[in-house]
Amino acid sequence: MKKQETKAERFRALHAGAPFVMPNPWDAGSARVLAALGFQALATTSSGFAFSLGRLDGHVTLDEVIAHAAALDRATDLPLSVDLENGYGPDPASAAAAVTRAAEAGAVGGSIEDFDPAGYLYDLHHAVERIAAAAEAARGLGFPFTLTARAENHIRGNPNLDDTITRLRAFEEAGADVLFAPGLCTTEEIRAVCEAVSRPVNVLAVAGLSFAEIAAAGARRVSVGGALTWVAIKAMAQAAEAIRDQGDFSALSARLPLGEWFASDS
Repeated sequence: MKKQETKAERFRALHAGAPFVMPNPWDAGSARVLAALGFQALATTSSGFAFSLGRLDGHVTLDEVIAHAAALDRATDLPLSVDLENGYGPDPASAAAAVTRAAEAGAVGGSIEDFDPAGYLYDLHHAVERIAAAAEAARGLGFPFTLTARAENHIRGNPNLDDTITRLRAFEEAGADVLFAPGLCTTEEIRAVCEAVSRPVNVLAVAGLSFAEIAAAGARRVSVGGALTWVAIKAMAQAAEAIRDQGDFSALSARLPLGEWFASDS
């Protein structure tokens, strides 16, 4: 518990300092690479993890996510936040239970979103009840678990910035520590959200904006979701296609400093 408490305090302190990037590994190996590269905190990616199981996003169980979180926590000494999707159930108790189980796996943060896998956004009152329950669970853990509340409008077919801000403000009042609206694509949108709330805001990185631009718009934390997974898989697929179509094995010349990245094993 002392080690987890120390990680939790480090993670909370990051949110009080300069803006930072929190990348999303999809397995223990990628987590260790990101730690070796000097990042200060990590978060799971639901889509990247689902891919590692040969599935699409939204098709994993809470038990599988918790086992994955425990593996990533063991892989590095960095604070870990877990993408808990909707809490794996529509009711407030499910959101609370997901937070508790993530903490039991070693995580010091986690996110709860307002979208149901059945294909709809929760109404505001119900969404707030879910965040309030998750916040209550987080406060009862005995260490500062950082709860992120996600408003999914912009990636679920309802890019209504006013509604997104309304939801984030309500989630802040319900006890969320960090606010997150994936799908914001411009500095104007990011600035509008950041100026509307008082809690730190996480922004999902987009290829068209630099870290400096996102931070200047007010974001405190920047995550990448499943994007690093797709970067890696694209490189693999391109190499495999060259082998299949041209018999070209040149991509196999790639060499990585695994001994340096995994130095603690030696």
